[in-house]
Amino acid sequence: MLYTVYILKSLKDNKFYVGQTQDLEKRLIRHNNGLVNSTKNRLPIILVYTEKFSTRSEAIRREKYFKSLKGGTFIKKYLRGLA
Repeated sequence: MLYTVYILKSLKDNKFYVGQTQDLEKRLIRHNNGLVNSTKNRLPIILVYTEKFSTRSEAIRREKYFKSLKGGTFIKKYLRGLA
């Protein structure tokens, strides 16, 4: 089974949420239904980026990177390229 690291953007406050999951579709439903504490007050949200990994440890490592200062810089640069 693959693991997905994902980045969500809040359309309410323009902040990002980084997470990892085995079932992205199910996880996005939980976010959009307000069932995730970290995002329930920041709806609506959109999915802006994903990466797939074969192990959970790889996914967790990448999630931690995105939550670091260096990873935050990557996110901002990546999203600037989409605009």
